Amino acid sequence: MTTDEILVLGATGKTGRRVVRLLREAGRTVRAASRSGEVTFDWDRPATWGAALDGVATVYLVPPEDPAPVAAFTQQATDAGVSRFVVLSGRGIEHMDAAFGAGMTASERAVRESGVGWTIIRPNNFNQNFDEDLWREPLRSGRLALPTDAVPEPFIDVDDVAEVAAALLTAEGGEHDGQIYELSGPHALTFDEAVAVMARAAGRPIGYERLTPGEYAAELRAAGAPSEVVDALNTMFAVLRAGRAAHPVDGVRRVLGRDARSFDAYADRAAANGAWAREE
Repeated sequence: MTTDEILVLGATGKTGRRVVRLLREAGRTVRAASRSGEVTFDWDRPATWGAALDGVATVYLVPPEDPAPVAAFTQQATDAGVSRFVVLSGRGIEHMDAAFGAGMTASERAVRESGVGWTIIRPNNFNQNFDEDLWREPLRSGRLALPTDAVPEPFIDVDDVAEVAAALLTAEGGEHDGQIYELSGPHALTFDEAVAVMARAAGRPIGYERLTPGEYAAELRAAGAPSEVVDALNTMFAVLRAGRAAHPVDGVRRVLGRDARSFDAYADRAAANGAWAREE
């Protein structure tokens, strides 16, 4: 029997764990699923899907990198009684090639073809990429080097993304069905400018260096990154350099009725928590 329970995939990830918390604070019944979460869910092990989906009405779908299992999962979900999907995608995904975002593209396609309600959110790069993983250690070491030009990025706070997702997952009446919401912060910054903001907040010098795609690939390979990761990241930065998602958008306000959080406020908060303290 289907209930009003909400399945959150990627429940230990950046958005997923925040979505779980927000939904539970609102009194909703949540099934927090991931490979290492409360409920076991593994995209590569279809035998884990059934128990995760049993009785669920709504799914927060955080796509896998591999697009292969997405269509089968979506079909199994609708067969089990799921009537709504909210999908985490990314701004500019329609301009990506197969090297990056194939799982997002497959997820968007699968829910569109599912025959049930769906909403897609496409955020810019998360503020929290700078302090939770990805670019945290380079910043702590005093040097972030990436293949960007002077094209700005309206970085978005992941707390805003999670609040939007939670609002969409609990909305009634289908008002958001069939909608794609692009999400960004209120202002666009170049990576140089973003690093300067974080350095001021941290009270210490942190440098930013613009690399060519070739230089970036060489640094990644020297650090042991596999070729598919190198290709994927260079594809992402190629879209960024093309300015496909360089302008701020109003998706946060359209869903939540308020402006998105500023990058300065994020940097002050992260620095106060020691995010970019000098490595000892």
